[in-house]
Amino acid sequence: MMALLRTLLIALTLAFLPAALAGPGLIGGATAQQAAPMPDYEQWRQTAARANSAIETARASTPALEELRAQLVDWRDRFLAAQTANANAISTVQAQIAALGAPPESGEEAPEIAKQRAELNDQLNRLTAPVRQAQLAYSQADGMIKGIDSIIRDRQADELLELGPSPLNPKHWQPGVNALAYTIDTIRNEVVSAWDGETRYTEFKNDLPKVIVLAILGLVLLIRGRFWVELAARFVLPSRVSSAHWLIALLMSLGEIVVPFIGLLFLIQAAHSSGIVGLRGDLVLSALKPAFFIFLLVRWQALRVFPRVEAGRLPLQLEPEQRRSGRWYGGALGLIIAAFYFFRRIGEVNNWSEAAVNVILFPVMVIAGLLLIRLARLLRRHYKNIAADETADTYRNRLMRLLSQALFLLAVAAPALAAVGYYKAAVALMLPSLLSLILLSLLLILQRMVTELYMLASRDREGAADDLMPVLLSFALVILSSPFFALIWGARAADLSELWMKFTQGITLGGMTISPTIFITLAIIFTIGFIVTRLLQGTLKNTLLPKTRMDAGGRNAIVSGVGYIGIFLSAIIAITSAGIDLSSLAIVAGALSVGIGFGLQNIVSNFVSGIILLIERPISQGDWIEVGGQHGTVKEISVRSTRIQTFDRSDLIIPNADLVSGTVTNYTRGNTVGRCVVSVGVSYAADTKKVQEILTEIASANPMVLMNPPPSVIFSRIGTDAFEFDIRMILRDINWVMNVTDEVNHEIARRFAAEGIEMPYAQRDLWIRNPEALAPAVRAAGQGTPPPQDADAAPEQPERPEDPSDAAEAGPDGESR
Repeated sequence: MMALLRTLLIALTLAFLPAALAGPGLIGGATAQQAAPMPDYEQWRQTAARANSAIETARASTPALEELRAQLVDWRDRFLAAQTANANAISTVQAQIAALGAPPESGEEAPEIAKQRAELNDQLNRLTAPVRQAQLAYSQADGMIKGIDSIIRDRQADELLELGPSPLNPKHWQPGVNALAYTIDTIRNEVVSAWDGETRYTEFKNDLPKVIVLAILGLVLLIRGRFWVELAARFVLPSRVSSAHWLIALLMSLGEIVVPFIGLLFLIQAAHSSGIVGLRGDLVLSALKPAFFIFLLVRWQALRVFPRVEAGRLPLQLEPEQRRSGRWYGGALGLIIAAFYFFRRIGEVNNWSEAAVNVILFPVMVIAGLLLIRLARLLRRHYKNIAADETADTYRNRLMRLLSQALFLLAVAAPALAAVGYYKAAVALMLPSLLSLILLSLLLILQRMVTELYMLASRDREGAADDLMPVLLSFALVILSSPFFALIWGARAADLSELWMKFTQGITLGGMTISPTIFITLAIIFTIGFIVTRLLQGTLKNTLLPKTRMDAGGRNAIVSGVGYIGIFLSAIIAITSAGIDLSSLAIVAGALSVGIGFGLQNIVSNFVSGIILLIERPISQGDWIEVGGQHGTVKEISVRSTRIQTFDRSDLIIPNADLVSGTVTNYTRGNTVGRCVVSVGVSYAADTKKVQEILTEIASANPMVLMNPPPSVIFSRIGTDAFEFDIRMILRDINWVMNVTDEVNHEIARRFAAEGIEMPYAQRDLWIRNPEALAPAVRAAGQGTPPPQDADAAPEQPERPEDPSDAAEAGPDGESR
């Protein structure tokens, strides 16, 4: 599967590479545009005069204005291509003029230089004349296009606000009934007239077997085709549904659209073979095919969005009974949309009056509104089911709630407007709502398909559906669907092409134009520079620097410095190669830098401190340091902070400014030699000289203790409970201080026990001054009776009443002054 994906990726790359290289701004683009023929400005003047007349009078029909606009767009594209004429020659002459320098402010210039400057200026004017003419014509064509767009939009707005006949008015019912009756009578007369001729009857008898076979096949496929496809899909889906099974079932489910539609085509062919279809009947059958396809598509989407079988993740979190209602509402909505299209098409063909169209389509619109209300309730039930499982109101829940509310409002507003007489406004609300639902359901299905494809590529790995890639692909589908939503809600194809043209030309910020081509060039070059920087860092870290005598901290500092310099150079080269001129933004950038400097003082300080740490290297990666009473090993030095891992395996993040300005103890800077001090106490009866000798032997015998300088034992002090000694040792590696302390203490305990030297412990004597007074209390405690009261005890003194003078001398808070 992965090999297939790689092959597909290579094929797509080779397919799109020629188009990419031929694009504007890339290899060969400038040459192709420069070789474009110059526009015929005489013919343009005639077209411009005709367009100005049409815009001023505003009497041309909308299709005529659209055709005129297409011609203006073609002229505008020619003028845009002509603006690149003589580009190479112009740049060459400008470089020559720049090489001459600015003319002197005082005094006369050398005659040869002045003559050459004048010739170059004249040559530059001749070369730029066609460019300026093309720019002028481009502006004129663009203004005319905007004028035509404004007229068309005004007409669309006027049509939406146009008040027509109300379908609730009984006087308009008769035109609707007459229109339907006329259409039916016309078709019936065509059928009857087809049977009048003897020749036609003979032909029908000859074609009867063919007609019967086509009709039977059509009816069978139309009635039973969907059930056969569903039965085959159920056999494919096992009890445990995998991504491959789901995708196969999805492809097979397309037969629910194809098979019944083929059945309809057989029936239509049978009708044509019978000879009973006339001109009107053929128009009806032509309108029936797309209407039936719409019904099949919407019903198929309803079965996917509200599935019968809970196969994996459900698009909507609904109960089985609610999903069954959703399938019914979806199928009915497909039928309503098909009927809406069918009757509108028949009305256009038969020239129904506006009153007849309003009356005939009003019931269809009311039923569609009721179905939309039902679907809005299902969406509300969906986000309520999700909200019950989640503690917080997520963005998706809020979006679903907003969508359900919007559907409810549209379902009510559209029939209400149609009832009043604003039929076109009602259609402009109802039809886009229905088509948007179709597109949204299709998006849900495509997103599920993308997720299943990703899970298939990852071999159904658990949790793959929640990865970032499926989310990004789903987001890309939403972005790609935005033009279709715009077309559904009334945007013209010309509006979208205009937006795309503006997008490809780019936007201008401070005299600098940023276009997609520039952005792609910038991204590609920066990515290449970033990759090269990472490769160079890896080579230095793993190949070159380990062979030097540099310590680990120095190697890491060099690798980090190369990374920062590489990224900076990649950004500069990318900006320069993309043709972005930042000189026009220098003043704005200077002002922003002042504001950023005040607002980000700490960040800038930490950044500068990080650079100082990497250059001066007071600490390096792997050093054992002490900062603010915290001990740990330096794990990473970045431009903003330093990460220290303490001895209890927790990370300590310290800003670089604190390391530069504060006090830091580095136990392993330069070398790993360090001192270890072990304290021990002995009893007062011990021989201090002997103890000192034993401790010296113990320290000297440890392999981690250096002999130069030799270890020393100090009789530090005579304590309250013992004679106290300090063993001071210089270790080869201070990182082994805990191990050495442990070994020395064990050896001290063993040698002291062998030599009979006692380890002191604190002893205290307790003197009781009146033991005879405690004897009765002890006896009473043993017998469980309360102790007797002492007759000689002094009586409890009553509490002395508070002296008013004391209160007077107290402060406001009760404390004495």
